[in-house]
Amino acid sequence: MHTLPTAERGASASAADGSWPRERLGMRRYAQELIGTFFLVLTIGCTDIAAGPGVIPPLAIGAILMVMVYAGGHISGAHYNPAVTLGVFIRGKCPAADVVPYMAAQVFGAVAAALLVMFFKTGQAHSPFVAQSTAAALAAEFFFTFALVYVVLNTATAKATQGNSYFGLAIGFTVMAGAFAVGDVSGGAFNPAVAAGVTLMGLVSPTMLWIYLTADFLGGMAAALVFKSLNPGDS
Repeated sequence: MHTLPTAERGASASAADGSWPRERLGMRRYAQELIGTFFLVLTIGCTDIAAGPGVIPPLAIGAILMVMVYAGGHISGAHYNPAVTLGVFIRGKCPAADVVPYMAAQVFGAVAAALLVMFFKTGQAHSPFVAQSTAAALAAEFFFTFALVYVVLNTATAKATQGNSYFGLAIGFTVMAGAFAVGDVSGGAFNPAVAAGVTLMGLVSPTMLWIYLTADFLGGMAAALVFKSLNPGDS
């Protein structure tokens, strides 16, 4: 995820010297978004069904996100999350032409992972999560999606932190902390693509989907606006 500008610079250089057509460069970015989101949702599904509530799922989820961010940051910016893509777009570091393809790739990756988890875990019973309080779930998703996108923008797109080597660790730990903190309040998605995947797997009730979509997109938008207000000279 550090940084989308880095990925764009590499893409521009390759296009300029003729080694990569621009259309193919776009497909590389979208493929990376699909791959990263696929492994994130695959890990969520496999650990949640096998281990259930406890320490293992948040640790595994934070770890896979961290390594996939390091693996794909130089290609696509490693968003793996439509709320992150929205935040990075509002911040001015994601071209408008990439927003919908990025989000589509992320959702496709999540759905593909969900189908594979259902194949792996056929016959294993699990009760879908239902929030005890809609208001609390909305607040939990909003604030921790805000935290995630805010960390992404500050560690992976800000001029002051350019070139750092800790961006993936910070992003993975934010998701892990959120899962520990409010997983029992909202289910701890912080990601509309993840929400689609876990709903398809039956890990959360379909009645929860609107909560994730509303709170997560609003959280990503708010994080970008706060980042811009606190960093007026960083464009």
